[in-house]
Amino acid sequence: MSAAPLVGYSSSGSEDESEAGVQTRPGSGDCRRGQSPLPSQRFPVPDSVLNMFPGTEEEPEDDSTKHGGRVRTFPHERGNWATHVYIPYEAKEEFLDLLDVLLPHAQTYVPRLVRMEAFHLSLSQSVVLRHHWILPFVQALKERMASFQRTFVGLEVTSGHAQFLDLVSEVDRVMEEFSLTTFYQDPSFHISLAWCVGDARLQLEGQCLRQLQEMVDEFEDAEMLLRVHTEHVRCKSGNKFFSMPLK
Repeated sequence: MSAAPLVGYSSSGSEDESEAGVQTRPGSGDCRRGQSPLPSQRFPVPDSVLNMFPGTEEEPEDDSTKHGGRVRTFPHERGNWATHVYIPYEAKEEFLDLLDVLLPHAQTYVPRLVRMEAFHLSLSQSVVLRHHWILPFVQALKERMASFQRTFVGLEVTSGHAQFLDLVSEVDRVMEEFSLTTFYQDPSFHISLAWCVGDARLQLEGQCLRQLQEMVDEFEDAEMLLRVHTEHVRCKSGNKFFSMPLK
């Protein structure tokens, strides 16, 4: 049995989700009889007042030059927080040793490949949450995750697939409560090892992936190395992180 199948894939454009609807101020454009309409000009708030409220619902402005050229899948808007549910993978030294063997070989086919800085297994697409939805959303996730047992994963899940489908089903139910996009149909659960700008599947599929798979299969104790005891599910919303322990 191979330790873990390697796969090449491209990110989906279906992650471009934004909240529908426009909020308006009650009574806008209306004025009482006998009163002059309020001036439309808005005066700037003094810095001394703004500094009194350091806690803000705005995310830090994204700069693609700081992320290797990666661009948001949906535009940043004030009060919108990009949100993602996933299982973190804590890479051990042996795992990084394997990656040090795989990545240089893959880069002979796609030189622009860059190693991931952190590793995870996705349970949701990236969606947009309004700031005031974050805590109710996380609380709903915690309630859904509370009954799940811990499990094991590899680069691509070769066992326990049904358990992850159950997890995704519960995450999807929370997404539906907030009218957000659910996960992919018939998902393949995997941990990303490297990334690049653009679609490089043609260069990676076929010979390259076969050679990488052979390297994984021949790596000492690879089957046990690529398994991890999962203790919690994590939700990242903007720059906030929330953890939901499993039983």
